[in-house]
Amino acid sequence: MATFVLVPGFWLGAWAWRDVTVALRSQGHEVYPMTLTGLAERDHLAGPEVSLDTHTTDIVRLIEVEDLRDVLLVGHSGGGMPAAQAVDRIPDRIARIIYVESGPLPDGTAQFDTLPADEQQRLRAVVGSGHLLPPPAWDPAADPTNLAGLDEPTLALLRTRATPQPLRAASDPVRRTGGRRVPTALVASTFPLGMVQQMIQQEHPFFTGLADGQLHELPTGHWPMLSEPKALADVLDLIARG
Repeated sequence: MATFVLVPGFWLGAWAWRDVTVALRSQGHEVYPMTLTGLAERDHLAGPEVSLDTHTTDIVRLIEVEDLRDVLLVGHSGGGMPAAQAVDRIPDRIARIIYVESGPLPDGTAQFDTLPADEQQRLRAVVGSGHLLPPPAWDPAADPTNLAGLDEPTLALLRTRATPQPLRAASDPVRRTGGRRVPTALVASTFPLGMVQQMIQQEHPFFTGLADGQLHELPTGHWPMLSEPKALADVLDLIARG
């Protein structure tokens, strides 16, 4: 039996991990899906001070308060950034960090830095003088790759339950001390594994630090916990047993 902590990506809460959590627990694992400050049932806390560091502290405090050890820390998409920082703070409690459609960005790099300049400009115009990044429209016609595998009821659920993301979670740079490293794993869904391996060899910033880690492919869209929850749970179980 392994202990999983599941960190959602942008706009989501612990609810997005529900089916994965059920599947992992049925396989005998201990599972802690979490909601980061300012999102989902905690959206009333989404003040301008909520930052990438806030979300990192959320993860660290859950693990410390629950006195969890040998944790398999799973970070989906933008949740991979606070997960990476949490590992840097409490490496003695983490057995492995698992990036799902994410990766350990280089120190000093923000999520916004990975976007083209025109997309950064568009998003900042959408945010304006505010501090929240609205969720997307969840329109498969406009975003077929990322939304692949999601049926209409799930898309409707996303439109209903997704909440604006604290902007600083995307604009704050990742900061790590470069201390003790822990083993890594990647679950890639929208990037074919061959492309991922090539990008790692080219030292692409998306996948910096994954050269010695496990690599797994789960072809679907960017939200595999919703499009392929049982398959994702099976991959996570395989990693735990490896």
